[in-house]
Amino acid sequence: MHWRVVLTILFFVVGDYLATAEPAAAETTGSIQQFQYDTALRASQEAIGRTLDDVPLTDHMGRSLRLSDLWGKPLVLSLVYTSCYHICPMTTRHLNSVVQKAREALGDDSFSVAILGFDAQNDSPQSMGYYARKQGIAGQGWSILSADSETVNRLSKQLGFLFFASPNGFDHIVQATVIDRDGKVYRQVYGEIFDTPLLVEPLKELVLNRPKPGQSALDELISKVRFFCTTYDPSRDGYRFDYSLFIGIAIGGLIILAGIAFVIKELYQGRKLRRI
Repeated sequence: MHWRVVLTILFFVVGDYLATAEPAAAETTGSIQQFQYDTALRASQEAIGRTLDDVPLTDHMGRSLRLSDLWGKPLVLSLVYTSCYHICPMTTRHLNSVVQKAREALGDDSFSVAILGFDAQNDSPQSMGYYARKQGIAGQGWSILSADSETVNRLSKQLGFLFFASPNGFDHIVQATVIDRDGKVYRQVYGEIFDTPLLVEPLKELVLNRPKPGQSALDELISKVRFFCTTYDPSRDGYRFDYSLFIGIAIGGLIILAGIAFVIKELYQGRKLRRI
């Protein structure tokens, strides 16, 4: 699939930035459009591997915290603005449905999820709390966050999240960012509606395929088995533990061991006959 087609579908879904962009951005409408798509993808992808600053935040209850309070396990972070009437709510509801599937596969406490309002003037803790309740994510283990303009601009730049004010609100890239337990950007997931594996697979890699500090050898082995045997079932759009893979691996291992034992036995008997 051509990435330009994907970008056309996924990016800058709110408002009409082309009609209101600053003239200095480009001389023609065509070049402005090219700047949007190319710059959005480049900024987003260049964020991968970047360690985020430990910025100050406020939750929907008015409590102060820092971004590092959410580290220690993988984090899914989505940026929205509360006055958005269609795209942001649809994105949040779909993200929540995929998060539920990821928790079923990986464990309820295996990763964190947070939503941050990027319209700092209007996305107050109270507004974010109302938005969360309206989208059905309040009380679902999400961190509902606000920040001042300086913090939003700083963090959005590090995340590769571009947004511009428009008459209808904001034009913005639609992405959810997967961050590892050390605060480093690991993957970007694009679109208001995306396939379940696009989010669950990177989370599965971070949760099950990366050794944790202080993890025993047995726990690491169990995580590896879960990693290889937790598979996507397209018929139910969810994940399940596929015992057949584990059984197949076990049978294959037994066959190999039996083959080695047979070769050793034949070599031993051959030496014995030569001595006679």
